[in-house]
Amino acid sequence: MTSQPGKHSPMPRRAVIGTALGGAAAVTLSGTSHAAPPLSAERSAEAAPVIGRDRRPWKLRDTMTTDAAWNAFLRGQDLLWTKLPTLWHEGPFLGDGLLGSMIYREPGANRIRFTVQHGRVQDHRPEFGSGWGTCRLPVGHLTLDPVGTITAVDWRLSLWNAELTGTVTTTAGTLTLSALIHDEVLAVRVTAGGDEQVTWTFHPEEAISPRKIQEPPPAGYTANPPWTTRTTTDGTEQVLQPLTGGQTATAYRRTGDDLLLSVGHSHPSDTAASAASLRNLRRVTSYGALRRRHTRWWHAFYRKSFVSFPDQRLQSFHWIQLYKIASASRAGGPVMATSGPWLEPTPWPAVWWNLNVQLEYWLIHGSNHLELDSLATTLRQNQEQLIANVPAPYRKDSSGVGRSSDMFANRGVAVPGAGNEAGNLTWALHNVWLSYRHTMDKSLLRDTVYPVLRRAVTYYLHFLTPGSDGKLHLPSTLSPEYPVVPPQDTNYDLALIRWGCRTLIESAELLGLDDELIPRWQEVLAKLTPYPVDDNGFMIGADTPYAQSHRHYSHLLMVYPLYLVNWEQPENRELIAKSVAHWQALNSAHRGYSYTGAASMYAMTGDGDTAITYLRKFFDTTTRYPCRANTHYTEAGPVIETPLSASQSLHDMFCQSWGGVIRVFPAVPSTWADVTLHNFRTQGAFLLSAVREGGKTRFIRIRSEAGEPLKLRHGLSGTLTVLLDDGTPARTRDLGDGTLAIDLPRGREVLVHAGARPDLVIAPVALSEPGPAWGLP
Repeated sequence: MTSQPGKHSPMPRRAVIGTALGGAAAVTLSGTSHAAPPLSAERSAEAAPVIGRDRRPWKLRDTMTTDAAWNAFLRGQDLLWTKLPTLWHEGPFLGDGLLGSMIYREPGANRIRFTVQHGRVQDHRPEFGSGWGTCRLPVGHLTLDPVGTITAVDWRLSLWNAELTGTVTTTAGTLTLSALIHDEVLAVRVTAGGDEQVTWTFHPEEAISPRKIQEPPPAGYTANPPWTTRTTTDGTEQVLQPLTGGQTATAYRRTGDDLLLSVGHSHPSDTAASAASLRNLRRVTSYGALRRRHTRWWHAFYRKSFVSFPDQRLQSFHWIQLYKIASASRAGGPVMATSGPWLEPTPWPAVWWNLNVQLEYWLIHGSNHLELDSLATTLRQNQEQLIANVPAPYRKDSSGVGRSSDMFANRGVAVPGAGNEAGNLTWALHNVWLSYRHTMDKSLLRDTVYPVLRRAVTYYLHFLTPGSDGKLHLPSTLSPEYPVVPPQDTNYDLALIRWGCRTLIESAELLGLDDELIPRWQEVLAKLTPYPVDDNGFMIGADTPYAQSHRHYSHLLMVYPLYLVNWEQPENRELIAKSVAHWQALNSAHRGYSYTGAASMYAMTGDGDTAITYLRKFFDTTTRYPCRANTHYTEAGPVIETPLSASQSLHDMFCQSWGGVIRVFPAVPSTWADVTLHNFRTQGAFLLSAVREGGKTRFIRIRSEAGEPLKLRHGLSGTLTVLLDDGTPARTRDLGDGTLAIDLPRGREVLVHAGARPDLVIAPVALSEPGPAWGLP
């Protein structure tokens, strides 16, 4: 085993990482790639800005301002079905962050199933672990039972309205349906034609862990009591599921063509769920009334950002992921389990903290949808549980979370030295730090990031010990989910410790805190052992090479998403290149997120063509674990994080904002000549709009929400025009290598372009790569 060298010679891009060079990530001079200098090497003195003569007032012309424009655009992204889906990962899906339903044929029957599942419904017996004792529990499903044999369907899942509409054709006639979920109510309207009839049946499901498909219950486990049914005085049907502590209640009623259903869950009360499910239904007078509230929410949701690019299937996929995450998560609600609110038989009926939850939430930042951040609110609301998760001797100053938990983060964490995962909470806090950086909301920093990260890092500090080399070393921990445990110095944890200490020092300064631990964090940064590396790049840990296929990239966190070791450090390029190449070369255990992770790492290097090549592996149906027909994903069971992370890979091609620099179009594939971004959110709380036409950036507009320093890697060449929103020239400083510092006060906008002023139009781009709709078109 050798430690990471201090310097590596920069290598030509073609020999190391790929063939395509993104113009905004680096500047090509005579065929050689030159990264920007480290921020410490920037020229601090103000240089004469290169400003064009055009100083007319300006304003964007946004064509996406009307319902008609959005309806037309999103209609082109809708999922379609002309044959009946037979599996959950083929069918339509609905949700409101709590209640969820998937629609497909009832297995082995001439019926259509509407699953009924809820993100809050779980068991409450932690003594049996997260797989059985605090797992998500099934609720039930509805079936639409036709008279005739189903012969065809014609369905559309409208993204704009978040509504399923269409027809079912049978040998007896037709059923015309529409369905949506809003405010914890599933609403379905079905009308019959010909000799068909509308018949609904609700099927309660046993309140037992979906993990039963893989293993028997643990010793001492007793089944939850059986459900009971009742009919209320207004004709509402209820299924009451008592739990060993708590209750789940499903209420439904049919009025004319409308069926309305709601689920309530309570703990420790064994009666409150019943009242909650009835209360939800009483708020809804009809399908139409609920639909009006529902569409108002969704139409406002989509308008927060816009992206368009010329690959029809991937563009549709991206918009479906925004629909999916808004259907699966809302701030203040439960953190997403591995399957979101759409529970199916699975060995993973819980929240997984060693990769899944982190990947699930990345795309909310660039897409400007922080209202979906239930991860941040979960960590804020459950700080006492995070303390209780560490062994008793450390609870005075430490916090943590184990591999998997319920929605309250209830899972103990082992001590370093035991060969188990120790860093999952710290990695999850990186997501919350990103939410802070994209909003600059100091309350999020003060109330969540700083106090919880301080305790998570302190837990590590209890176990760091000096070695004979004078460096600090960490006892044995596990690199998720590598089968060999290093004897010490696991790279997963070393990266998180470095990131955690740096972030705490920065946060204390931002909050004006003179924390007594600052000298200790500085000491750790100075003395922590280097990352173990060998001839193939980053190892798993000390004396533990990356020698067998590993679906996780836990040993590469310092590269992505932490960017501690990155492409703009020339001395590290060779190390990054061979580490990623070696990880991908041993691929027998790879899964979908192995490809999305590689795509994002190559995007960091500016190599858009290699990035898209890896991303397309996730959509290649000849791979063992591809994206499924409705854009969901499964391995041994449903796992929601991988498709959502694929959208983040697209974000990384279009815009990056790590290290205090915004990079516009850093790794766009060479075949995508045209791209439009609008109100893309970046670190520093900036909203960016940019248009690429004919392979060149035409203009960039940035709005500052917080008045943070703006450093822009613009990718433009020639004489620049840099104007504030009143048409006056902005104060700028040339930082070299295509990076411009721009003075942009809070609440102001700046326009950057080269040459003559282009048309400042935000509009969908023309499709150059057509493809079929998602679903079963």
